Amino acid sequence: MNHIKAGDNVLVIWKGSDQNDLSNLVNEVKSFAINGSVVLENSEMITESSRTQSSFEAVLSNWAPPHSISHTDSLLAIIIKLLKPSGQLILKDNADLTSALKLNGFVNVNKESENVYVAEKTKFEVGSKASLKLGSKPAVWKLDDTVESAWNGANDDDTIDPNQLLDEDDLKKPDKQSLRVCATTGKRKACADCSCGLAEELRGETKETPKSSCGSCYLGDAFRCATCPYLGMPAFKPGEKVMLDLKSDI
Repeated sequence: MNHIKAGDNVLVIWKGSDQNDLSNLVNEVKSFAINGSVVLENSEMITESSRTQSSFEAVLSNWAPPHSISHTDSLLAIIIKLLKPSGQLILKDNADLTSALKLNGFVNVNKESENVYVAEKTKFEVGSKASLKLGSKPAVWKLDDTVESAWNGANDDDTIDPNQLLDEDDLKKPDKQSLRVCATTGKRKACADCSCGLAEELRGETKETPKSSCGSCYLGDAFRCATCPYLGMPAFKPGEKVMLDLKSDI
């Protein structure tokens, strides 16, 4: 009770209490809150709209027998809204409510005795705002300013011309012949059974007639390897000279 001062508006929350017990409690509170007011609310009936929010300097809960109030999160959430900034909640409960009180927004939570807790509401309302004085020019930067300065050529010393990363050799076009590699070895070296003409090309020879190394090229693409010289051509008889009609739709 020593947390209640003269002139305080006090809310007393009770449950299942006898009328005489409530009257005695109210009279005791009035002896501390001189010139203040004392209001009673049943814990099972109280809601956020029961009273005007931020209208009490102190809330007493579960002080009247039989001390059967359960301080749930929903009840604590209502209480903190009814308290004024820096208002105090003084409650009795045998349960450990330290964490529950903090999680519901109370600060300076203290357990003063075995079953008495005192907690405060913050000095400001939830959702309140205040302007910051940053001087004539805010000490912040905007992405728009950075992008705009980049387009205007500012800070050129901090950027790198991508053309400077290339030398003359990088700008040279590769020789088509140097790109000719064997499909089997993946290198510019013909395999032992080369039939694609790379071996002759590397020796400086001209391959006049392609020869099959597997003997199955005449059967069609389904039987030809990836480097078959007849790939894409229709099937033909063994020994037959293949002639393509370039005017056909095949």
